[in-house]
Amino acid sequence: MAFADYRNALVTGASGGMGRAIAERLCAKGLTVHALARNASKLAELQAACGAVPHAIDVTDTGAVTALLADLEIDVLVNNAGVSRPGSLLTSDAFDIDEQIDVNLRAALHLSRLVLPGMMQRDRGHIVNITSMAGHYEFGGHIAYHATKAAMHTVSRQLRVDAFGRRVRVTEISPGRVETDIFAHVEKIDPAEAKRKYFDGFEMPQTSDIADAVEYAIGAPQYVNIGLIELLPTLQVPGGLRTAKRVGDDVILTGNK
Repeated sequence: MAFADYRNALVTGASGGMGRAIAERLCAKGLTVHALARNASKLAELQAACGAVPHAIDVTDTGAVTALLADLEIDVLVNNAGVSRPGSLLTSDAFDIDEQIDVNLRAALHLSRLVLPGMMQRDRGHIVNITSMAGHYEFGGHIAYHATKAAMHTVSRQLRVDAFGRRVRVTEISPGRVETDIFAHVEKIDPAEAKRKYFDGFEMPQTSDIADAVEYAIGAPQYVNIGLIELLPTLQVPGGLRTAKRVGDDVILTGNK
């Protein structure tokens, strides 16, 4: 198993949701996990639960991240931190666009830039990018989120090219809807309300399922690179055909969502 080849991991967005589940799983597999997030109290809870090493750092603070990594040899990087803002380009403001680019794309590029040379030199390493089905399929709104996740899909492919010739693996895990608190954050609503709206009565993947996928990819033999895992609920489909008809000033949508 490739876990025996690795010692240290860095997981971003580790204070909750998928990031916390991944950090806990990697700790359970024997790695020293450096958990990075802004929420110091939640990181302290994570440390108490599994022994992860907390770093209360904003992932977009390139200087702080650079200083952190100056003395660390990271064998596994999980780019998990992400934000989403609702709205099409017609309703997005400058902050909505800039924040998503900074967190979802720019930070992940810098982290990969900082750890990849060491991985290449040691001839071992694994970069896992948690993206989204929004990077592969279009649906209404969230234009900057779609754009940044699509960019990270390209980054994942390109990293394989950049690391060619060394035993550095790159995996993209692209989830559909997963039962986390992201919808409460996006819509700025109570978590209980978000649960009723988006999860109650649905058969949703859990954060542990994402951790399973990360474990599978990392645990594969060193000579196997799991490039892309698309992980959706069985009862969620990204396709479908809708056609709009204009009747005066009204727009009538037909077909299935």
